[in-house]
Amino acid sequence: MSGKPSRSGAVVNGVGWGHWSVILCKPDAVERGLTDTILERLALPGVTIVGRQNVTVAPWQIHVHYWDLLVDADWFGGRDIPASLDSLYVGQTVAVALASGSPGIHERLRNELGHYDPSRAAAGTIRGDLGDDSLDQALAEKRLVNNLVHTSDDSEAARRDFGTWYGANRRALLFPQAAAPVES
Repeated sequence: MSGKPSRSGAVVNGVGWGHWSVILCKPDAVERGLTDTILERLALPGVTIVGRQNVTVAPWQIHVHYWDLLVDADWFGGRDIPASLDSLYVGQTVAVALASGSPGIHERLRNELGHYDPSRAAAGTIRGDLGDDSLDQALAEKRLVNNLVHTSDDSEAARRDFGTWYGANRRALLFPQAAAPVES
């Protein structure tokens, strides 16, 4: 791709985003040393994890990533959502990785995560087994819940998440090299 994508935010044209998901190991996972464990659990049969990198979060990244919280901020009475995002993420290290697999990857990965409230997540899920926070506690402390990990909700989210955490300059990650020809 030599020019700008056909539409703003497309990041990379021609990618089958239904086969890709971005995994974001949040600051609480990184601080607790759970990144490897989480990524291993998300490497389900038929899922390949590539492109792992640590990122120090910039304000724009977390605001783009959680655009939905910012748009609906008035639903979160008693919490300043932009300030909460900044406090929890900005300047912190997160680990990001790409998961590739067959269509349906988004639902498979999200099922492995469990409920967004770790105290309500089923045993056997990442948040159920490893989570140590609750929505009730977060609400009482007027903050966002720590729930270890995010994966892209769907193909549109995967496209947006890739742009946010990798950027178009890392598009080679989405096009694995063809096998080298065998010399005879």
